[in-house]
Amino acid sequence: MKNIVLLGLVVALAVGASAARLGKPVVPAVFVLGGSTLDVGNNNHLSGKDVPRANVPFYGIDFPSGPMPTGRFSNGYNLADFIAKHLGFERSPLAYLVLKSRNYLIPSALTRGVSYASAGAGILDSTNAGNNIPLSKQLLYFASTKSKMEDAWGTHKVTRLLANSFFLLGIGSNDLFQTSPKTAADVATIYATLVSNYSATIADLYGMGARKFGIINVGPIGCFPRVRVLNKTGVCNEALNRYAAGFAAIVKLALTNLASKLPGFSYSLADSFAVFNSQTLGTCF
Repeated sequence: MKNIVLLGLVVALAVGASAARLGKPVVPAVFVLGGSTLDVGNNNHLSGKDVPRANVPFYGIDFPSGPMPTGRFSNGYNLADFIAKHLGFERSPLAYLVLKSRNYLIPSALTRGVSYASAGAGILDSTNAGNNIPLSKQLLYFASTKSKMEDAWGTHKVTRLLANSFFLLGIGSNDLFQTSPKTAADVATIYATLVSNYSATIADLYGMGARKFGIINVGPIGCFPRVRVLNKTGVCNEALNRYAAGFAAIVKLALTNLASKLPGFSYSLADSFAVFNSQTLGTCF
C-alpha cells in the first residue's frame, strides 16, 4: 500500500488508526529508527563530549508529565510520541539504551516496542561518526532484540507480533548536511549511495519480519534554524532545499520499487515538504 500523507497522520493509512480513538492500540508494538526528531533518550546514554544530548532544562519544558529534559530534542512530545499516540499508545516506546539500563528491554519489546533512534544519526556510518547510533547499528540492535524476543516467546509468536507491529523510520537529513556535492554527478552519486543503503535497511527489516512501515521523508533542510541563522536576512537556503527535494523524490521511487518486490510490504510516506508548505501558508491540520 502506498500513501503520501502529512507527518501527523502518517499512521492512519498505514495501519488504520480508528481503534486508537477508543484507547486501544491498533498495533501490538512500535519500533522506531532514525535521528533527532524521533530520539527519546538514546543519546543521553552515549559517552563522548561531542554527542548531542537533550539533557538541559529547556528541553522538555512543556512535557506533559512535568517540565524536565527527557532526551527528546523538543520542548515536549516529539514526532515519535505523536505518531505512537495516533496508534493508541500513551507516547513513543522507550529508548533502547534506557531499557537496557533498566533491564526491561524484552518486556517492552513484546508489549510496546523499542526506540533505537539517535540524534545526529545518518543512513551512512560516516555521518557524525562516533557521536550517535548510526542506522546500521540501530538495525543490529533490533536484530539482537528480535533474537531475545524469540528466546522469551518463541519464533512463531514473535513473527506474528512483528508482522502486525508498526516500524517508524525518519532519517537522511544529517547525511545531506554532511555532504558537499560540487557537480550534478556528485549529487547523483550521493543520492544513489544513500538510497541504496536506506533501501537495504528497509529490506533487512522486512526480512526480519516487519511488514507495516511509516517513513518520514526528508524535508526542507535549507529552512532549518541552523541554516537560516547563517543568513543575515534569515531566509531559507533554496539550494539546500532543492538538494533535499531531489533525495526525497528518489526515496519515494525506491519505496515504490520495494513494494513491487516484497509481498505484504505496506507503507505510508510522510511528505515533509507538504507539511512545511501548509504551515508557512497558515494551514492547520
